[in-house]
Amino acid sequence: MRVIIIGAGVAGLALARGLLNAGHEAEVYEEAPEPRTAGGSVTLWPGSTAILEQLKVDCSGVGRRLETLESWATDGRRLLTLDLTVAERRYGHPVVHVARNELVELLADGVPVTYGARAEHVTPERAEARLSDGRTVRGDVLVGADGRRSVVRAALWGEDSATLSPFVTWQGFTTMPTALTGQRRAVMIAGGAGLCGLIPAGRGRLLWWFDVRSAPGKPFWADDPDIVERLRERFRDWAEPVPVILATLTDVDFFPHHRQPIRDVWGRGPTTLAGDSAHTMPPTMAQGANQALEDAWSLSGSIGDLRAYEKARSKVVRRPARLAGTELTDMQRPFAGLLPDGPMSKVYARLLRRYSNYLLTAP
Repeated sequence: MRVIIIGAGVAGLALARGLLNAGHEAEVYEEAPEPRTAGGSVTLWPGSTAILEQLKVDCSGVGRRLETLESWATDGRRLLTLDLTVAERRYGHPVVHVARNELVELLADGVPVTYGARAEHVTPERAEARLSDGRTVRGDVLVGADGRRSVVRAALWGEDSATLSPFVTWQGFTTMPTALTGQRRAVMIAGGAGLCGLIPAGRGRLLWWFDVRSAPGKPFWADDPDIVERLRERFRDWAEPVPVILATLTDVDFFPHHRQPIRDVWGRGPTTLAGDSAHTMPPTMAQGANQALEDAWSLSGSIGDLRAYEKARSKVVRRPARLAGTELTDMQRPFAGLLPDGPMSKVYARLLRRYSNYLLTAP
């Protein structure tokens, strides 16, 4: 089959790889003039690292394998430690944290992508898209993998159904050495001021992010000229290495949180959606890239039955989307220290399976 894919993010590139590996034709069209690498880094759970292996993507030279996910109080007291190797042993694949640009480069290797080609008009019934350069492309199937502001989704659904969450993320990398940079531990520190997350991303980098409450026109929003000083003032008394990281801040990236109802049916006729186009969710459960890879794996195996793909995926992706939409991890939870680490690690491993079509169908 000839498949037209709009968008060269994680979902679009992974889908193209899966289709090419299965003997289909895949053409990817991306409005950006070059590969899209914004977004810091992503945590890949065992289902995703297994899918990447099936897609013949070798991640062994990038990122950092994670062994624990820790919750701290703002004074540095450990409240909860999830043993991620429980899930690794159960499913046979590790948890890896990798820079988004490295993941995109690996997925794009060998995939035919036309950059600088925005889809300006889509006709879902004909799997057809008119591009900004005047060309019209048509396939047996058309997939909108063009992100939260999807042109393909607009052609299918009309108005955008996503709404803003009351939280936003400011994030970046630091290469200044810290006690966590060379380790295999992810740390989240929650308090009344918000949340700070810290995860090693390999090659001497540590991803940091701060989640705070905000909205358009309020402090901490995208156009806040004093954002660096505001973050320093708000989090300066938190445990190390937060003060060290705050001292290094210069450029920071802004990401608003959106919540989108997950529909049962995503497409129409020979056209469907994948990735954030279909299921935008806040990043609080670290599921965005993972669900994009799940879409790619599922769709590449059922490209002849788009509604079956949508039915199978909507049932599963709705679970992490609903939990992420509560912004649970961004809220102070003082009772976290009362939960035993061992049983919670097993519960978390089971939860990861419920979030993955791949793991649900694996032996």
